[in-house]
Order: sequence, then structure tokens, then C-alpha cells
Amino acid sequence: MASLPAAVPPTGVRDAAGERRDLGAEERRAFWAWAAIEIFRPTGIRIEELQELSHHSIISYRLPGGDVVPLLQIAPSKTDQERLILISPELADVLSAVISRVRDNTGRVPLLPSYDLHEKTWNAPMPLLFQWSISHERRPVSGSMIRKALDETLRHSGITDSSGHPLLFQPHDFRRMFITKAILNGLPPHIAQVIAGHRNINTTMGYAAIYPTDALEAHRAFIARRRGLRPAEEYRSVTAEEWQKFLSHFERRKLALGECGRPYGTDCIHEHACVRCPVLIVAADEKPRLEEIRDNLKDRIAEAEREGWLGEVEGLSTSLAAAEDKIAQIEAQQERKQSPVFLGLPSLAKLTARTSEATR
Repeated sequence: MASLPAAVPPTGVRDAAGERRDLGAEERRAFWAWAAIEIFRPTGIRIEELQELSHHSIISYRLPGGDVVPLLQIAPSKTDQERLILISPELADVLSAVISRVRDNTGRVPLLPSYDLHEKTWNAPMPLLFQWSISHERRPVSGSMIRKALDETLRHSGITDSSGHPLLFQPHDFRRMFITKAILNGLPPHIAQVIAGHRNINTTMGYAAIYPTDALEAHRAFIARRRGLRPAEEYRSVTAEEWQKFLSHFERRKLALGECGRPYGTDCIHEHACVRCPVLIVAADEKPRLEEIRDNLKDRIAEAEREGWLGEVEGLSTSLAAAEDKIAQIEAQQERKQSPVFLGLPSLAKLTARTSEATR
């Protein structure tokens, strides 16, 4: 007499409210939601890249030092460029659980064809990791099912936003969180760009959410690191004599024709020939004094030419040119302040629009 097959425990039950539930289907959706979250979170891959993960995507790479590290090969997707992502121990556990679930009785991952929604073509059969059995038929896990499983998981978790509404996550939100967390934890943006598969680094920085608190803390940490590299004597307390010397420097910069622009701790290197000095900041109200100096220089030049003092003529001519240049600077500054600002001519379309509005 042939033995009867073992009885399969029923998965359809009714809960306390009397509603019928399929525990087997709920368990499958919960598992694939967990697998998707735990792969999205440490990799930042797209949902179409998740669906194309296969057993062949897990490869090994030998470093120059001899160590072998596991890598996850991401097939070309949006940018038509494949990339490699380091598999952490936590991600390795997740991938191991997925492979153990999808293996058949022979211990192999079944080959399945998949349909590319973007290319509108069927892909060759591959040992896809995201596959399940529906009515004893192997099928790839669809993107809509992954989104539905994520929504169901979040709804049962009870997590809410600041307004108290149930929190909803899209698969692409995990990509933004991965890039933000990576950059805030010190990963260089250009490396995050390579991991995320972006062609432009501005796209990567657009994904990263930089909060004001994070910016302030990062700036404070940068200042602390910079101080650690500088000599300690640069951060000592200033003595009263040094402070008085600092204040007196600005007092000594005040001149009859304006203010000297020489840096702190330096003396005048032009022998106080302020009219010739290029760092003299002339005040606008000192124009009459400059004009008086100019006229005086002209008289002295005429006297030197009359007496035959050619060396004196050369020096006075240099001072005269400098005085006239500074007078021209003051006049140009006053002209800019008094001149009207040209805003451009309005176009015919703007004139027509204004006329019609006025007519209405």
C-alpha cells in the first residue's frame, strides 16, 4: 500500500477579529521586506538593481596584500555602468539567508528569466536572488511586491512621522539615507559618487541631507583638528602689552590724507612718502588737501626747472603723478556714487503687457 504524503499544515487562519489571514503569504512578504531593507540600507542600490541581483553577483577579490574580500557586483542600470560594492559581515549574513531560502532540492539557485521594464526586453535566465514560489511556480519578486511588503512592514511597526501619521518609505529613500550617512561619517563625496553609481558628483551631493546641527558639529570638529596641528603658543592668552601694541598699530595708520593700508606688525617701507605710496587709502573729504599738494608740487617743479635742478624735477614729477592719480580715484568714486544705475531697456513684450494691464 502506497504511503500517503505528509500533511501540510494550513496557513489560512482567522484572527481574533474574525478576519481571514494567510500566514504563509504574510511570512513571505515579511521575509522579502526584511531582505530588501537590509540590502538597501548598507548598499544604497536602486530597486531595479536589487531585482537583478543573482548568485553570480557575489564575487571575491584578492587585495595586493593577499587578503580576499567579498564584493557585490551591481549590473548596469540607470547609468549603464557596473560597479562593485564591498560586502560587510552583516550584508553577508543577509545574502546567505536569501540564498538558503531560494535554493531548490538540489542545492542550486534556479534559473529564471526576468523582464526589464526600462529596456522592454526579456533577460536571459539567471540565478536571481529575489525569487519566490507562487502556486508551485518560480517567479521573480516584482517591484510592486517589494513596495507593498515595505508598506506593510512599516504599518505593522507603528513608526510615525512628526505629525503622527504612519511613516512611509520608498525604496529610493534608503538610497538617500545611505549617501547621507556615508558622507556624514567621513566618506569622501567622490568615493560616495562611485559607490552610488552617479556620473556627476553634484547628483551625489544633492542626495545628501546636511542638517544645520551636523554642519555646526562638523565645523567645530574641523577647528579642533586644525588647532591640534598648530603650535600651542599661538592659542595662549594675549598680554596687556600685546593688546595695546595691536591697538596702537591702527592708531599709527591714521594719516592726514586718509589711512595707511599696511598689514599689522609692519612699519612703513616707503619712508612716509604717503602721496606716492600705493597702500594709501585716501579719504574722499581730503580732495582739497590733495589739490593743494598738487598745486604746490607744480610750483616747486617750475622753480626747479628754472634753477636747473634736474634731479629735483624728476622726484617732484613722480610725486605730482601720484597726487593726480589719487585725485582721479576720488573723482571716479564720487562719480560712481552720483551716477544713476542703468537697469536696461524693457522689451516690447513687457511694454505690451504693461499697456494691456493698464487698459484692463
